[in-house]
Amino acid sequence: MPVTINRPTTDEYPDYYQNYMKLLPEGDLLFMLEKQASDLRYMLKDISNEQAEEAYAEGKWSIKELLQHLIDSDRIFGYRALCFSRGEEASLPGWDEAKYIHNSFANIRSLESLLDEYELTRRSNMAMFHSFTHEMINNYGVANGRKMKLRGLLHVIAAHELHHLNILKTRYLQKP
Repeated sequence: MPVTINRPTTDEYPDYYQNYMKLLPEGDLLFMLEKQASDLRYMLKDISNEQAEEAYAEGKWSIKELLQHLIDSDRIFGYRALCFSRGEEASLPGWDEAKYIHNSFANIRSLESLLDEYELTRRSNMAMFHSFTHEMINNYGVANGRKMKLRGLLHVIAAHELHHLNILKTRYLQKP
């Protein structure tokens, strides 16, 4: 049975996630993470492949690239969660999100394939998150040179996603 994952204190995650964390509502974290996947597919249900290859401004990611970023983030944060839960003591590397997107070639993929991959990645991570014990949730780890608690990391995953869902709503999907 999954444990309740209480909201972290500000010393349980890096300061640079503070603005994301302010977006996160109170409530059941695991439910929020599960709901984000269905919310994303619903948000993009009327978007064509061509529309998904457009950016809202010069130099910004397309919808497909933003979706690829969410996939990459879920994988990387999921790996960090696995490592923290298992007591890994080695410092985990950071990553260059712009380089990852550049090398992903997300715009040559179909929107449907990206959504499918996103949902599979999130479902896989959710299975792992539901297995965490109270002891695991309170483990610390180091990623990108910053110490954080697993509980903080799990909330960062949801908050980071919410940040990007808000960008999708306000900058890509807003009707003129």
